[in-house]
Amino acid sequence: MTATFDLDPRLAGDTVVVGDLPLCRVLLMRDARFAWLVLVPRQAGLVEVADLSESDRAMLWREVDAAGAALRAVARCDKLNIGALGNIVRQLHVHVVARVEGDAAWPGPVWGSGNAEPYSDRILDERRDALRELLATR
Repeated sequence: MTATFDLDPRLAGDTVVVGDLPLCRVLLMRDARFAWLVLVPRQAGLVEVADLSESDRAMLWREVDAAGAALRAVARCDKLNIGALGNIVRQLHVHVVARVEGDAAWPGPVWGSGNAEPYSDRILDERRDALRELLATR
């Protein structure tokens, strides 16, 4: 990956790093209401999925699939939501959210729904470590 990759400060502030896959940095949102990962390709200047090369687009979706499988392994999930909006944070990033019927935002989107509830340190560490192991991040 390029040496000039910098994580958007808003993403950095809202998440904890799980680790790096071949293309993406994997982040866990600091909101205990939802099992929610964010994948950020580690390349500078990306805004749209179309900004990736064809092979990197294919790698992105493989990594999104792996993130979804990892979330389903660590949290209850009735529906997996995947989105790359970028209206507030322009840096290309993909949300992968394990949704549960009746959760704090159901059936609407998680973005902008209420206030984030922090994880306890123990639960955050446990979830991050389980995701690291399942994704074999480095």
